[in-house]
Amino acid sequence: MLPPRSVPSERAPGVPEPEELWEAEMERLRCSAAPVRGLPYAMMDKRLIWQLREPAGVQTLRWQRWQRRRQTVERRLREAAQRLARGLGLWEAALYEIGGLFGTGIRAYFTFLRFLLLLNLLSLLLTTSFVLLPLAWLRPPDPGPALNLTLQCPGSRQSQPGVLRFHNQLWHVLTGRAFTNTYLFYGAYRVGPESSSVYSIRLAYLLSPLACLLLCFCGTLRRMVKGLPQKTLLGQGYQAPLSAKVFSSWDFCIRVQEAAIIKKHEISNEFKVELEEGRRFQLMQQQTQAQRACHLLSYLRVNILIGLLVVGAISAIFWATKYSQDNKEESLFLLLQYLPPGVIALVNFLGPLLFTFLVQLENYPPNTEVNLTLIWCVVLKLASLGMFSFSLGQTILCIGRDKTSCESYGYNACDYQCWENSVGEELYKLSIFNFLLTVAFAFLVTLPRRLLVDRFSGRFWAWLEREEFLVPKNVLDIVAGQTVTWMGLFYCPLLPLLNSVFLFLTFYIKKYTLLKNSRASSRPFRASSSTFFFQLVLLLGLLLAAVPLGYVVSSIHSSWDCGLFTNYSAPWQVVPELVALALPPIGQRALHYLGSHAFSFPLLIMLSLVLTVCISQTQANARAIHRLRKQLVWQVQEKWHLVEDLSRLLPEPGSSDSPGPKSPASQASRPRSFCPGFPCPGSPGPRAPPPGPSVVDAAGLHSTCPGPHGTPASARRFRFPSVAEL
Repeated sequence: MLPPRSVPSERAPGVPEPEELWEAEMERLRCSAAPVRGLPYAMMDKRLIWQLREPAGVQTLRWQRWQRRRQTVERRLREAAQRLARGLGLWEAALYEIGGLFGTGIRAYFTFLRFLLLLNLLSLLLTTSFVLLPLAWLRPPDPGPALNLTLQCPGSRQSQPGVLRFHNQLWHVLTGRAFTNTYLFYGAYRVGPESSSVYSIRLAYLLSPLACLLLCFCGTLRRMVKGLPQKTLLGQGYQAPLSAKVFSSWDFCIRVQEAAIIKKHEISNEFKVELEEGRRFQLMQQQTQAQRACHLLSYLRVNILIGLLVVGAISAIFWATKYSQDNKEESLFLLLQYLPPGVIALVNFLGPLLFTFLVQLENYPPNTEVNLTLIWCVVLKLASLGMFSFSLGQTILCIGRDKTSCESYGYNACDYQCWENSVGEELYKLSIFNFLLTVAFAFLVTLPRRLLVDRFSGRFWAWLEREEFLVPKNVLDIVAGQTVTWMGLFYCPLLPLLNSVFLFLTFYIKKYTLLKNSRASSRPFRASSSTFFFQLVLLLGLLLAAVPLGYVVSSIHSSWDCGLFTNYSAPWQVVPELVALALPPIGQRALHYLGSHAFSFPLLIMLSLVLTVCISQTQANARAIHRLRKQLVWQVQEKWHLVEDLSRLLPEPGSSDSPGPKSPASQASRPRSFCPGFPCPGSPGPRAPPPGPSVVDAAGLHSTCPGPHGTPASARRFRFPSVAEL
């Protein structure tokens, strides 16, 4: 609280009275423009300050009082909503437990999985709101029977009749053929001409995947920028003081034994990360030029070897997909249907293990090891999906191939009458296979391994031990599944629903695997930089899904036999048709101008100017941070010089120069230095004294005192930390 008015007492001349200090403080608070809410005073004192700031003789208007009450109520409701959202957040308790027991690095994986679940639910909400509900509510007119085209397919082979007996209902579910006539796939969406309907289902179906990708891009970009490492602002040499973590890490509101145990594990993991980073930093500073050159050569050797492995894996995926599609009419086609997903899963299973083994040979820091492994796993995963997409395009859309049906219909109409459904089935099978592989690996590999290791003892079982929970591998698995989902938004609109179910089950499977069957890494790492890389990997997967989708929507002819765009040369042609039907000539000219080069060139110039301003502002902020850090150094140096001057003015505790008795309290309250007996850490050192004997100032006090080895304390010089060390 504010100090009350006190009764005047006898004071030294020149010292202001408490009443005067109180009046001066009141006047300063009354004239200050700082908000009352941010002042460090009690609520009663804040009300007094608020009354002092009111104009004299002027009553507050009823409208102003209502505005204040409304703002207060809105603030309290907002805070209550935030507390409720945190309390009802999905998996909050599980994430808290995982973060406390295994560190923030592993917790970042589960948080990332929850973020992907929210993205899928958002995509599903858009598709349901703009496509499925209008389709069920408006009931557009029947488009009539499909076109009966006579395909000229020389040399085509008919399917063997014996193949059908191998099909059963389970196999239809696994391959997606059981849902061919449902809204899961593109071919089931049929509407009449655009002129006969008020709401355009075609336009909604076309723009919904694009809107989903755009919203996912914005959400991922926002999360990536929000999770940028703070070291980019504080400098590479910045390290948080351990003293702050030692004295301020514990939460004294904890009253439950389980929460206390989790909190102790969390603090222990933080200390391990800090000490490991400090040890790595010291080792890097002690390296010689020869050691750095050898390290660089070893780095190049490992990365070249990993690059060769990636090229071989991509080649295997290409030939597996090509063989599976070229042998459609063979009797073993039912087994060959899962050959491309099987090869992709095998490559993506063995690749991260080999990459982790090779990267660990270089003895990188934990964060660098995770990020480097993640980069190579990203290259492998996204390149495998890209090669899979190219193989499908080469087989179905005749990209790079010459066939008679492709010249007549724009795609391989002889083998794929509804090629969108065929692509959707391939992506559906890939998504199903990834989830089944996750379940099988958790309960058929990791669980038996844990049971055997716990049951038997010996050198072999001690060497085998429990499986380590590899964050890069698990992150790449869910990113690959999300990329497949984005790639299938046009061909399989309800694939986000399927992926949401898979992600929800994957969370509990991975949590069980982590808590019961696996062991955490012995080298914990920080979550900030890894979270940034997780979002970057997700953006790369988003771009990989958006490029083929944009090419198909704008350039590839739709199927003649199924779907919404049977009468269009490309799905995007529905946009000019609707513009011509619904907009007046002025609106058409405006849209034409927005899509022309006359608008694109000024827009590009404006964006370049905005980017230049942002970069300039960023550089100005960096310079301001540098100046503030230098100012902080100067202020610390000035304070140390003041301490030095004070130590020269104060006598030694055992000195007998000053007459009169000395009480212990006065001696304790007037120390010579803040660090008696040894130099204070970070002290710049006192100024050099003049030569000769000890100088006595006007007060008759000694200005020097002997050090530990007989040298004057003022003659010692201590190095002050540099800007990078602070």
